[in-house]
Amino acid sequence: MPRTVLVTGGNRGIGYAIVKGLSKDKECTILMGCRNVEDGQKKSEVLGKNVKAVHLDLSSKDFLHSSLQKIDEQFPRIDVLVNNAGIIDRGSFLDSDVEDIERVLGVNFMAPLWLMHHYLPKMKSHDYGRVVNVSSGWGSFHEEMGGPFGYSVSKAALNALTFAASLEMPESVKINALCPGWVRTDMGGEDADRSPEEGAETAIWLCSIDADGPSGKLFRDRKIVSW
Repeated sequence: MPRTVLVTGGNRGIGYAIVKGLSKDKECTILMGCRNVEDGQKKSEVLGKNVKAVHLDLSSKDFLHSSLQKIDEQFPRIDVLVNNAGIIDRGSFLDSDVEDIERVLGVNFMAPLWLMHHYLPKMKSHDYGRVVNVSSGWGSFHEEMGGPFGYSVSKAALNALTFAASLEMPESVKINALCPGWVRTDMGGEDADRSPEEGAETAIWLCSIDADGPSGKLFRDRKIVSW
């Protein structure tokens, strides 16, 4: 059955690599969620007719609600949601402004929460759904949350959201998170040891995980790792 996939932050970095990888299945419609729709349209045209750029502003609940209304009018059924968009701060706990932490939490945690709250009831009613949350080892308690304060806390919260939401979903709806590794993007920098394509590979795999596959788990390189 043809599926419709929505990827947030889909016009750059890991998100673009996810969209590009998914676009190879010409029976699927891939929605490239982006704030800059003009940029998204140019990039979507290169990938094929099954890729559509859609405006998706995650900076506030009101902006997001407006974006989702327009997406719903054109694409009433979303089968797969990839929460990829994210931002990073650079400070420690005491060095960070609370406003900066709130901004990072807003994009990295609250926006996925709003999107999941919007789409999961529909996935449940359709008896099919896949949610893929792009997290980070910096959000892992097991790895001692070694990143910037706001970013680490936001990804830890995203991990918790992944697990908790999965408990309320039927077997037909899978919700998982992944750590893509250190990837050469604007966020990761040029010295990172992975390409965007390598960072996207597990996310692409989770988008079509089998009906008997796990849910509520954190993955790295297709393997379950500790929270």
